[in-house]
Amino acid sequence: MERSAEPIGLMHTWWRGDPLSVLPPLPHLTMAPTDDRDLLHDLTGLDEGELRERLERGHRPWLARIGDEPVAYGWVATQEAAIDQFGLTLLFLPGDRYLWDFVTLPAWRGRGIYPRLLQSIVLHDGEGEQLWVGHDLDNVASLRGIARAGFVAVGTLYRLPDRGYEFVSSGPIERAAAAAVLLEVPLAG
Repeated sequence: MERSAEPIGLMHTWWRGDPLSVLPPLPHLTMAPTDDRDLLHDLTGLDEGELRERLERGHRPWLARIGDEPVAYGWVATQEAAIDQFGLTLLFLPGDRYLWDFVTLPAWRGRGIYPRLLQSIVLHDGEGEQLWVGHDLDNVASLRGIARAGFVAVGTLYRLPDRGYEFVSSGPIERAAAAAVLLEVPLAG
């Protein structure tokens, strides 16, 4: 890898059969997919066209509530996903899922909702065999929540000065190789 390569993001995965962390119950927390477009619009700020496009592309919105109050949301990509800030498009193999655009509302942060929402998706998406989640390098809160849920770190995405991107393994090599295929970037080695 070139010395001037810039680390920009981390990838994590959970494969069907992997253990999950045991998290204590959070009273009155429920999590499920939602089709409430008005609520999604209010929570996410996405307009109807953006919501429709996500849904048409096979993205499934999930919602966490405490009691009746929405506290967090996230999306599960089932066919493909774009990481716009890097210009990458992820094309999935059967059973791949990419978890993205998760937000815990400010008043509810620090209570462990994010890792529980990730686990709920893992447990209830019967078609997902390899679930992936990435985050910007400096997003420590995401890193903690993802690890707390039981996902395995597999590597770091680097931006190269002249050649695009490269993925460097930091976990099981077969999973890092699968991440590189998903990202359609070379695996450094």
